[in-house]
Amino acid sequence: MNVSVVLFTADLRLHDHPPLRAAVDGSGEVVPLFVRDRAVDRAGFAVPNRLAFLADCLRELDAGLRERGGRLVVRSGGLVEEVCKAAAEADAGAVHLAADVSGHAQRREERLRRALAAAGRRLHVHDAVTAAVPAGAVTPAGSDHYAVFTPYFRQWSRQPLRHAVAAPRRVRVPDGVGSGPLPGRDGLSGVSAGLAAGGETEGRRRLTAWLRAGIGSYEDRHDDLAGDATSRLSPHLHFGTLSPVELVHRSRKAGGPGAEAFVRQLAWRDFHRQVLAARPSAATADYRTKQDRWRTGPAADEDAGAWRAGRTGYPIVDAAMRQLRHEGWMHNRGRLLTASFLAKTLYVDWRVGARHFLELLVDGDVANNQLNWQWVAGTGTDTRPNRVLNPVAQARRYDPDGAYVRRWVPELAGLPGAKVHEPWKLDGPERAALDYPEPIVDLADGLARFRRARERD
Repeated sequence: MNVSVVLFTADLRLHDHPPLRAAVDGSGEVVPLFVRDRAVDRAGFAVPNRLAFLADCLRELDAGLRERGGRLVVRSGGLVEEVCKAAAEADAGAVHLAADVSGHAQRREERLRRALAAAGRRLHVHDAVTAAVPAGAVTPAGSDHYAVFTPYFRQWSRQPLRHAVAAPRRVRVPDGVGSGPLPGRDGLSGVSAGLAAGGETEGRRRLTAWLRAGIGSYEDRHDDLAGDATSRLSPHLHFGTLSPVELVHRSRKAGGPGAEAFVRQLAWRDFHRQVLAARPSAATADYRTKQDRWRTGPAADEDAGAWRAGRTGYPIVDAAMRQLRHEGWMHNRGRLLTASFLAKTLYVDWRVGARHFLELLVDGDVANNQLNWQWVAGTGTDTRPNRVLNPVAQARRYDPDGAYVRRWVPELAGLPGAKVHEPWKLDGPERAALDYPEPIVDLADGLARFRRARERD
């Protein structure tokens, strides 16, 4: 009987899964396979929050396959070797997987293609992780990718959107293909206390609730830190428990300015993927170098440590960093202002911050995380690379009543109104009663230092 392998990577779902749909339609039997890739572990991406969320996703995926007569095959080891072993055990003629854009993913795909070809098997790569435009499908004249979002978005918006494909009704898995145990959350240490649950059912529940009650006000409220009015779907997009194509279709069906603003954010996700696909080195190297001589040494290390701990003395920065540690997630406005504070006000290398985010973010995605950090640091695609976000001004604008700060910085919970954003201005006894640090840097001094550094180069 004709058999195919479907390799699940960042697409842990059954709805709108082009590789699975193609395999089921073209083969009598299918091996749904997930490989816990040792190379990913060695690279430092297997962190507690993402491992816990991954465990939820895999158990949900296995349950969905079993409802359809199948099961998930789980292996651990080198991805290319384990895929080839599973294909040989099932005597599969083809392997289907979704395209990815990182340098690691591109190299892995090419190694897998060669190894399968040597055994007389075919590799089929499908577009399943972008919202509308696969990386490299839309390019400007004279370049292999768009370096500025606005012209990219104009082209992105004109592209036809593929139709979402239905989940298969039945999946037949051949006998004799062995599987390791499904991973679980038990035994994982270091998981954020407020980490959300993973899995396709939870992702689809959140999507339905978002379309019903959240997306309509997104344009007006997406920067409201205390209101928490974003979709919180980014972990499900990262693990692929939701299809970005389905999100665009259903958002456009909802209509209105909020839906348009939300779809624009999905386009940013595709934008970063096409940049990273064309420039894989941007994961670790400046996309557009400013020849920065970032601060190093004990003082810089101490400042970065205070930033990680949420003890900078700037309440809005500290609130966002504490949210990150507690939830493994941070509001997008918080990501922007904390990144600006580290890279520009403290003038610490953006890679230090990007690494810390990847250690905690459940949606920690190489393309979005690294390129957003570069955008804020002024070494990426931002057309205003020297802009600096003032944390006090940002707090007044996006947390005017201080509710977000009081939620995450309990030391300041008793302060009224906007006083919570500038506790250093309180009078002596009132200030002395607070268990909260003085600012680690004067904002004017930090801005002057950054400007001197950039003007020097």
